[in-house]
Amino acid sequence: MAGNVHRTANGKTLDMRSLALKNEQVRAVGNMKVNARGDVINDAGLVTHAKPQQLHKQYSQQVQIRKGKEG
Repeated sequence: MAGNVHRTANGKTLDMRSLALKNEQVRAVGNMKVNARGDVINDAGLVTHAKPQQLHKQYSQQVQIRKGKEG
């Protein structure tokens, strides 16, 4: 895909999509304990809460909008 391939200042090509896929299990930089995919990890780097599980929990807790007559 042409949208994810960039050229560096030195003229080399850099494919951002392949770089992200290659490093998705690596601990992200910062003070949050997550990997690059967004999974919560412990100090040993093992996944404790996967991102799809987190999204499912969040969506199930949202308030459902009541359908019916408005007015």
